Amino acid sequence: MGLVVHTAITDQGLHDIDNSGYVSDFELQELFREASLSFIAGDTNKDEKISFEEFVSIYQNLKSKQIAETFKKMISRRDGIRSFGGMSGNSCEGTQHSYSDEEKVAFVNWINKALAKDPDCDHLLPMNPNGDSLFSSVRDGILLCKMINLSQPDTIDERVINTKKLTTFKMRENLVLALNSASAIGCTVVSIDAHDLMAGKPHLVLGLFWQIIKVGLFADIEISRNEGLICLLRDGEQLDHLMSLSPEELLLRWVNYHLRNAGTQTISNFSEDIKDSRAYFYLMDQISPKGGGDFRMSIKIDMSGINERNLDRRAGLMLQQAARLDCRQFVSSQDVTSGNSKLNMAFVANMFNTHPALQRGQLNGLDTSHIEAETREEKTFRNWMNSLGVSPYVNHLYWDLCNGLVILQLLEKVNVSVNWRRVNQPPYPAMGGNMKRLGRDVAHFSLVGIGGQNINQGSSMHTLALLWQLMRRYTVLIILNWVNSQLSQKRKDCQISSFKDKKISTSLPVIDLIDVIAPGTVKWDMVKRNERGNLNKEDKLDNAKYAVSLARKIGARVYALPDDLVEVNPKMVLTMFACLMGHGMKRPTAEAHTRILQLPECLCLSYCFEAALL
Repeated sequence: MGLVVHTAITDQGLHDIDNSGYVSDFELQELFREASLSFIAGDTNKDEKISFEEFVSIYQNLKSKQIAETFKKMISRRDGIRSFGGMSGNSCEGTQHSYSDEEKVAFVNWINKALAKDPDCDHLLPMNPNGDSLFSSVRDGILLCKMINLSQPDTIDERVINTKKLTTFKMRENLVLALNSASAIGCTVVSIDAHDLMAGKPHLVLGLFWQIIKVGLFADIEISRNEGLICLLRDGEQLDHLMSLSPEELLLRWVNYHLRNAGTQTISNFSEDIKDSRAYFYLMDQISPKGGGDFRMSIKIDMSGINERNLDRRAGLMLQQAARLDCRQFVSSQDVTSGNSKLNMAFVANMFNTHPALQRGQLNGLDTSHIEAETREEKTFRNWMNSLGVSPYVNHLYWDLCNGLVILQLLEKVNVSVNWRRVNQPPYPAMGGNMKRLGRDVAHFSLVGIGGQNINQGSSMHTLALLWQLMRRYTVLIILNWVNSQLSQKRKDCQISSFKDKKISTSLPVIDLIDVIAPGTVKWDMVKRNERGNLNKEDKLDNAKYAVSLARKIGARVYALPDDLVEVNPKMVLTMFACLMGHGMKRPTAEAHTRILQLPECLCLSYCFEAALL
């Protein structure tokens, strides 16, 4: 059963691109439809997502072995899907991954066109869409860095990209840079590391590319960046509701806006409803340049192809018209007629970015003065949350957090236990109370003046205050995890559970960490130990003085005092470990570089902590 479930979740249209552990309810229904089975409802928390656990429950509810076998066969024989076994020591025995040939071809063609003139990519481009060169192209990290800057300009200062005399170490540096930068723009990379990319694991490479491409495609489908989208307001609809829609929802509404202007039938999805190409013909006829004041040459769309009875040939004729608009990207005729929702959504998003055909003059007297662009602080929080794989994806910081579900997921990320059985379902009458209790009593956050109602109403001040505490707690956990990982690598037995751990009063965890960072520095005959681990106050202070001086000797700018360690003052202890972490990650040794590359999340945070102390 495990093989069937994993394969289903990684199948075309169902594979978990952002590695969040969720597929959409719609995609699962499509899979049941293709298997000629009645769909078994399994979305128990009504979030329109199917988690792995929910999928397992659905599968177990299939009533007979014969149905299960039919289901398995339908999954395994889908056209255009490549399957392969686990490629790492962490893969479960029998685990299979899969990827879509159609997506690979679409991404290769997009990259070939987008980076064709970049001299740093000459050694990689053009790639053959029918081969596997895409998976090996990421090995040196250059292509990924370039794609990130294409989606979000200036995310990476290209002067720091290694482009010459690429050793294995320099390639890994590029990959770490790419992964950290992808995380910074909201991509989920928690289950991907430099080793995976150097190995060219197909499902991870395709998943990462899709996230990067999607960020770029959807960047301008947002009202504060394109006020013409206000034209999509429906009669009687409030502007706030329109602003709360996701880019996918706005994109669908944009298509239907033009279809209504064309006097033809609207669509409700980018799969079934576009298979006949009819909507695309009418959409292109509406958005094509008409000449006039913008000095662009008029392009008349040939609508005769809509009368072609063969859907594949009709789709081919439609794509010929798309090429005239310079929008023939992401889909082939077969992608259209098969209803590949992901690629068709990308196809439409590219058309929107190229020819939105929305006029700001059509705002009907609406007051747009309160429409403000996302601040840098808001963007940082939003990208941080998305990089952790929260579901649903956060497009708007305040509207998408008001029901509390994302906040509860973030609490779990910072090791606060959440009893999901007690979480309210829509319309969330008591979510705020649960959230405040968890934050105050379990996470020990300072929530004075912050109530569930404030979050539910989208109060920017209160939401940002809560998010800052969550991010601060997350950062502290990163430092804690780094300390313990360093100690475990050298088989030290002084693991700590928090920066309040009583073990710290002996200073032995600090001294052991210094020994890891700078081997040979510690003179062990100077260190007080005993078999029971219980030291008197005098021995503890003696160790603390020695630890602080050792830290300063190896170059860490430590400001904590010996008494802070003996008394386990958590704030000062944190500064001690943060400074050791910052120093440890700057060691100019090959061994140190390897450790840095294995910990991409920590790369910048430690420097921030040490810099904050100066």
